[in-house]
Amino acid sequence: MGLLLPLRCVLLLSASLLAAASDFLPGSESSVQPLFARRQIAEEGAARVAKRSLPAWLAAAPLHKIRRRSTEQGDSCQALQGYDAKLAANTHRYTFNDLSGSVSLAWVGDSTGVILALTTFQVPFFMIRLGQSKLYRSENYGKSFQDVTSLIDNTFIRSEFGIAIGPENSGKVILTGDVSGGHGSRIFTSDDFGKSFTHRDLPFVPLMQITYNPENSTVLLVLSKSNELWLSEDFGSTWNKVHNTVCLVKWGRKNSIFFTAGLNGSCIDQGMLELRRTTDYGKTIKTVASKIYSFGLGGRFIFASVMTGKGTLRMIYVSVDQGETWNMAQLPPVGHEQFYSILAANDEMVFMHVDEPGDTGFGTIYVSDDRGTVYSKSLERHLYTTTGGDTDFTNITSLRGVFVTSVLAEGDSVQSVVSFDQGGEWVPLRKPANSKCDATAKDPEKCSLHIHAAYSTAMRLNVPMLPLSEPNAVGLVLAHGSVGDSISVMKPDVYVSDDGGYSWIKALDGPHHYAILDSGGLLVAVEHSPTQPINKIKFSTDEGQCWGVYNFTDDPIYFTGLASEPGARSMNVSIWGYRDSLLSQYWISITIDFRELLTRDCADKDYVQWLAHSDDISDPKDGCNLGYKEKFLRLRKDSVCWNGRDYQVNTQPTPCPCTLDDFLCDFGYYRQENRSECVEQPDLKGKVLEFCLHGREEQLQTSGYRKIPGDKCEGGKMPERKEIDLSVRCVSDLVGPQLLVDGHSSKSVPIVVTVVIVMLLSIAAGVVFVKKYVCGGRFLVHRYSVLQQHAEETAAAEVDDPLESNHTENGKIVFHDDSDEDLLE
Repeated sequence: MGLLLPLRCVLLLSASLLAAASDFLPGSESSVQPLFARRQIAEEGAARVAKRSLPAWLAAAPLHKIRRRSTEQGDSCQALQGYDAKLAANTHRYTFNDLSGSVSLAWVGDSTGVILALTTFQVPFFMIRLGQSKLYRSENYGKSFQDVTSLIDNTFIRSEFGIAIGPENSGKVILTGDVSGGHGSRIFTSDDFGKSFTHRDLPFVPLMQITYNPENSTVLLVLSKSNELWLSEDFGSTWNKVHNTVCLVKWGRKNSIFFTAGLNGSCIDQGMLELRRTTDYGKTIKTVASKIYSFGLGGRFIFASVMTGKGTLRMIYVSVDQGETWNMAQLPPVGHEQFYSILAANDEMVFMHVDEPGDTGFGTIYVSDDRGTVYSKSLERHLYTTTGGDTDFTNITSLRGVFVTSVLAEGDSVQSVVSFDQGGEWVPLRKPANSKCDATAKDPEKCSLHIHAAYSTAMRLNVPMLPLSEPNAVGLVLAHGSVGDSISVMKPDVYVSDDGGYSWIKALDGPHHYAILDSGGLLVAVEHSPTQPINKIKFSTDEGQCWGVYNFTDDPIYFTGLASEPGARSMNVSIWGYRDSLLSQYWISITIDFRELLTRDCADKDYVQWLAHSDDISDPKDGCNLGYKEKFLRLRKDSVCWNGRDYQVNTQPTPCPCTLDDFLCDFGYYRQENRSECVEQPDLKGKVLEFCLHGREEQLQTSGYRKIPGDKCEGGKMPERKEIDLSVRCVSDLVGPQLLVDGHSSKSVPIVVTVVIVMLLSIAAGVVFVKKYVCGGRFLVHRYSVLQQHAEETAAAEVDDPLESNHTENGKIVFHDDSDEDLLE
């Protein structure tokens, strides 16, 4: 992702709590005139949200059909006057005397203002890499930098995972560098927010970025290029090798470490790996599962993708007790060309994608119960490519229970859908009131909004940013999109929702880079075009309805990225780019402090009460979502004031009586279109539904409904549902836990080994007996679950077939956790 220039300019961003980086492409000159451009408001429909804790006088006040624009205070498009002079006085430019091809930014801590900027330049030379790195440090949010390259002894620091920032405000920084032409590695560690560094040569070459223990930032973990697992308990001063042939490793809860180990010294043979756990930093290691393809962590759940007894299929197992016990998830099995992916997970539930057989590019989303074991079908034909591993699944973090994704519709068109109830129902996005249907619409008056996300960027469409939302900017969503019957390949526009995705307005013409500042009180955007330099930035104080345009330089720059502190609380934004002349190219950073633009702090009068997920506040049931209503305080759109860094979003929840909307359709049931009732699937009528739980076979007796995990409704309609213990044992192919002791512990006595072997042989014989004579030769359960037969009849029939093919690695999956490919970070 570079430029057609001698200098490959890439801007990489990382945060105090983020290990990943993002590439930025060049921008373009803005075509908007330097004055406010008026946008119409989509007043109709929509849920309503607000902010801050509710004072007593306002909590008792009646709710209003809120438009959040006060005619008494005037039009927000005219609210800001003379902003050019204010912003010009608070625009800071810093020029780097640096020709490096990439810049990595890392925010060190929260609200500290400390940024580390690492520039790297690298070229291959025969069998070695020649590179140069420079390190810069800022203490004022990027307004100025100091060259601190001497602190790293001019060592070449890797750009791909060179900077690792400690959790929370620990002040810890790790830089990973190359020595001896890339055949050795050295780390530089800092515990004072990058003011000083101490270096140590490593006894290995890292394969991945060094990771911190989330519970203790002095404990570090990393895999080497030879697949050795190394650990340091003193912040990198000394390192101990924990295990050989480690294929994948993750930090668990309470200082636990989970990793898969190859039995034959290689990670190639996926499906024959062992999942192991240590809770004492490698002194003792316990095998918690075998025949593992891969594993993932999400919320309080641990997932393992396990090969079946015949080896042609894989199943998902789940544990909620750190791997001590496992239950088989009631999900369809997958073959060697398919995959599972954890799309989202918390302590209450899981979204799991199950790929369809064949190279279809789509699968089915299932949502779990609070045990992560029993799943209901949520969305069919969910777009998720196997070749590139791209999915548009997005959690809208600014409003509870909202998710957006794409489906592959008939004719292979890509369409966006949204769920406001955590996967219970998916519907098209409402057409923006100020937009017209494009050429993809069969009916020019009827169409919907479609959001561009990861799949669009993978297809190299002109989409510079993914959808953006922040938990402290309640209800606010920014996204690129098109309006029609499906996603258009033409140039997208920027759309904004102020109510979590219920209603939208077209905010900006064409693609832009954008950021949320001051908890949603300020939006900024820079127009994107790969060929032209830019000199303008746009900003909005009313959630994207009116935009001001500020000319930040008379000498345009080639734009590479828009950077602001993670968390959306800052008032500073940096425009990164470079200038190109016949004689030189150099990096430049222009930081604009918008604090002086908002001249006063927000007061109570600047907020209005607002009910989330609400269309008609006169209806007593309106606003009920996942069992309760939430009132907030929300900034009036024409209030030009500063929320501040100490701003907190507090809610006032009110329980609702249970209705059918608080329930998912249980196994064997489905919802007909535009209906709340769950009806039985015709092909499952009269069949017994069973599943294996805690080693006992359970029979499901249901009227068709299962409460949505995390739903807090009280009373009302409660459909009957029972799980009956059939007192029949069901067995698992997962190997019983074994305790492995390494050199740190006492050596095993030969007689103990003999006893263990005899016990294992006895257990194995018992398992074979039970599987053959009790389970009728089927895998895992007494009778192979009817639920699985329905979901994957052909796959279920193949369980008893002999192994016919080897297992190949699935396509790379990005961002999401997958029990086959490492997706959850």
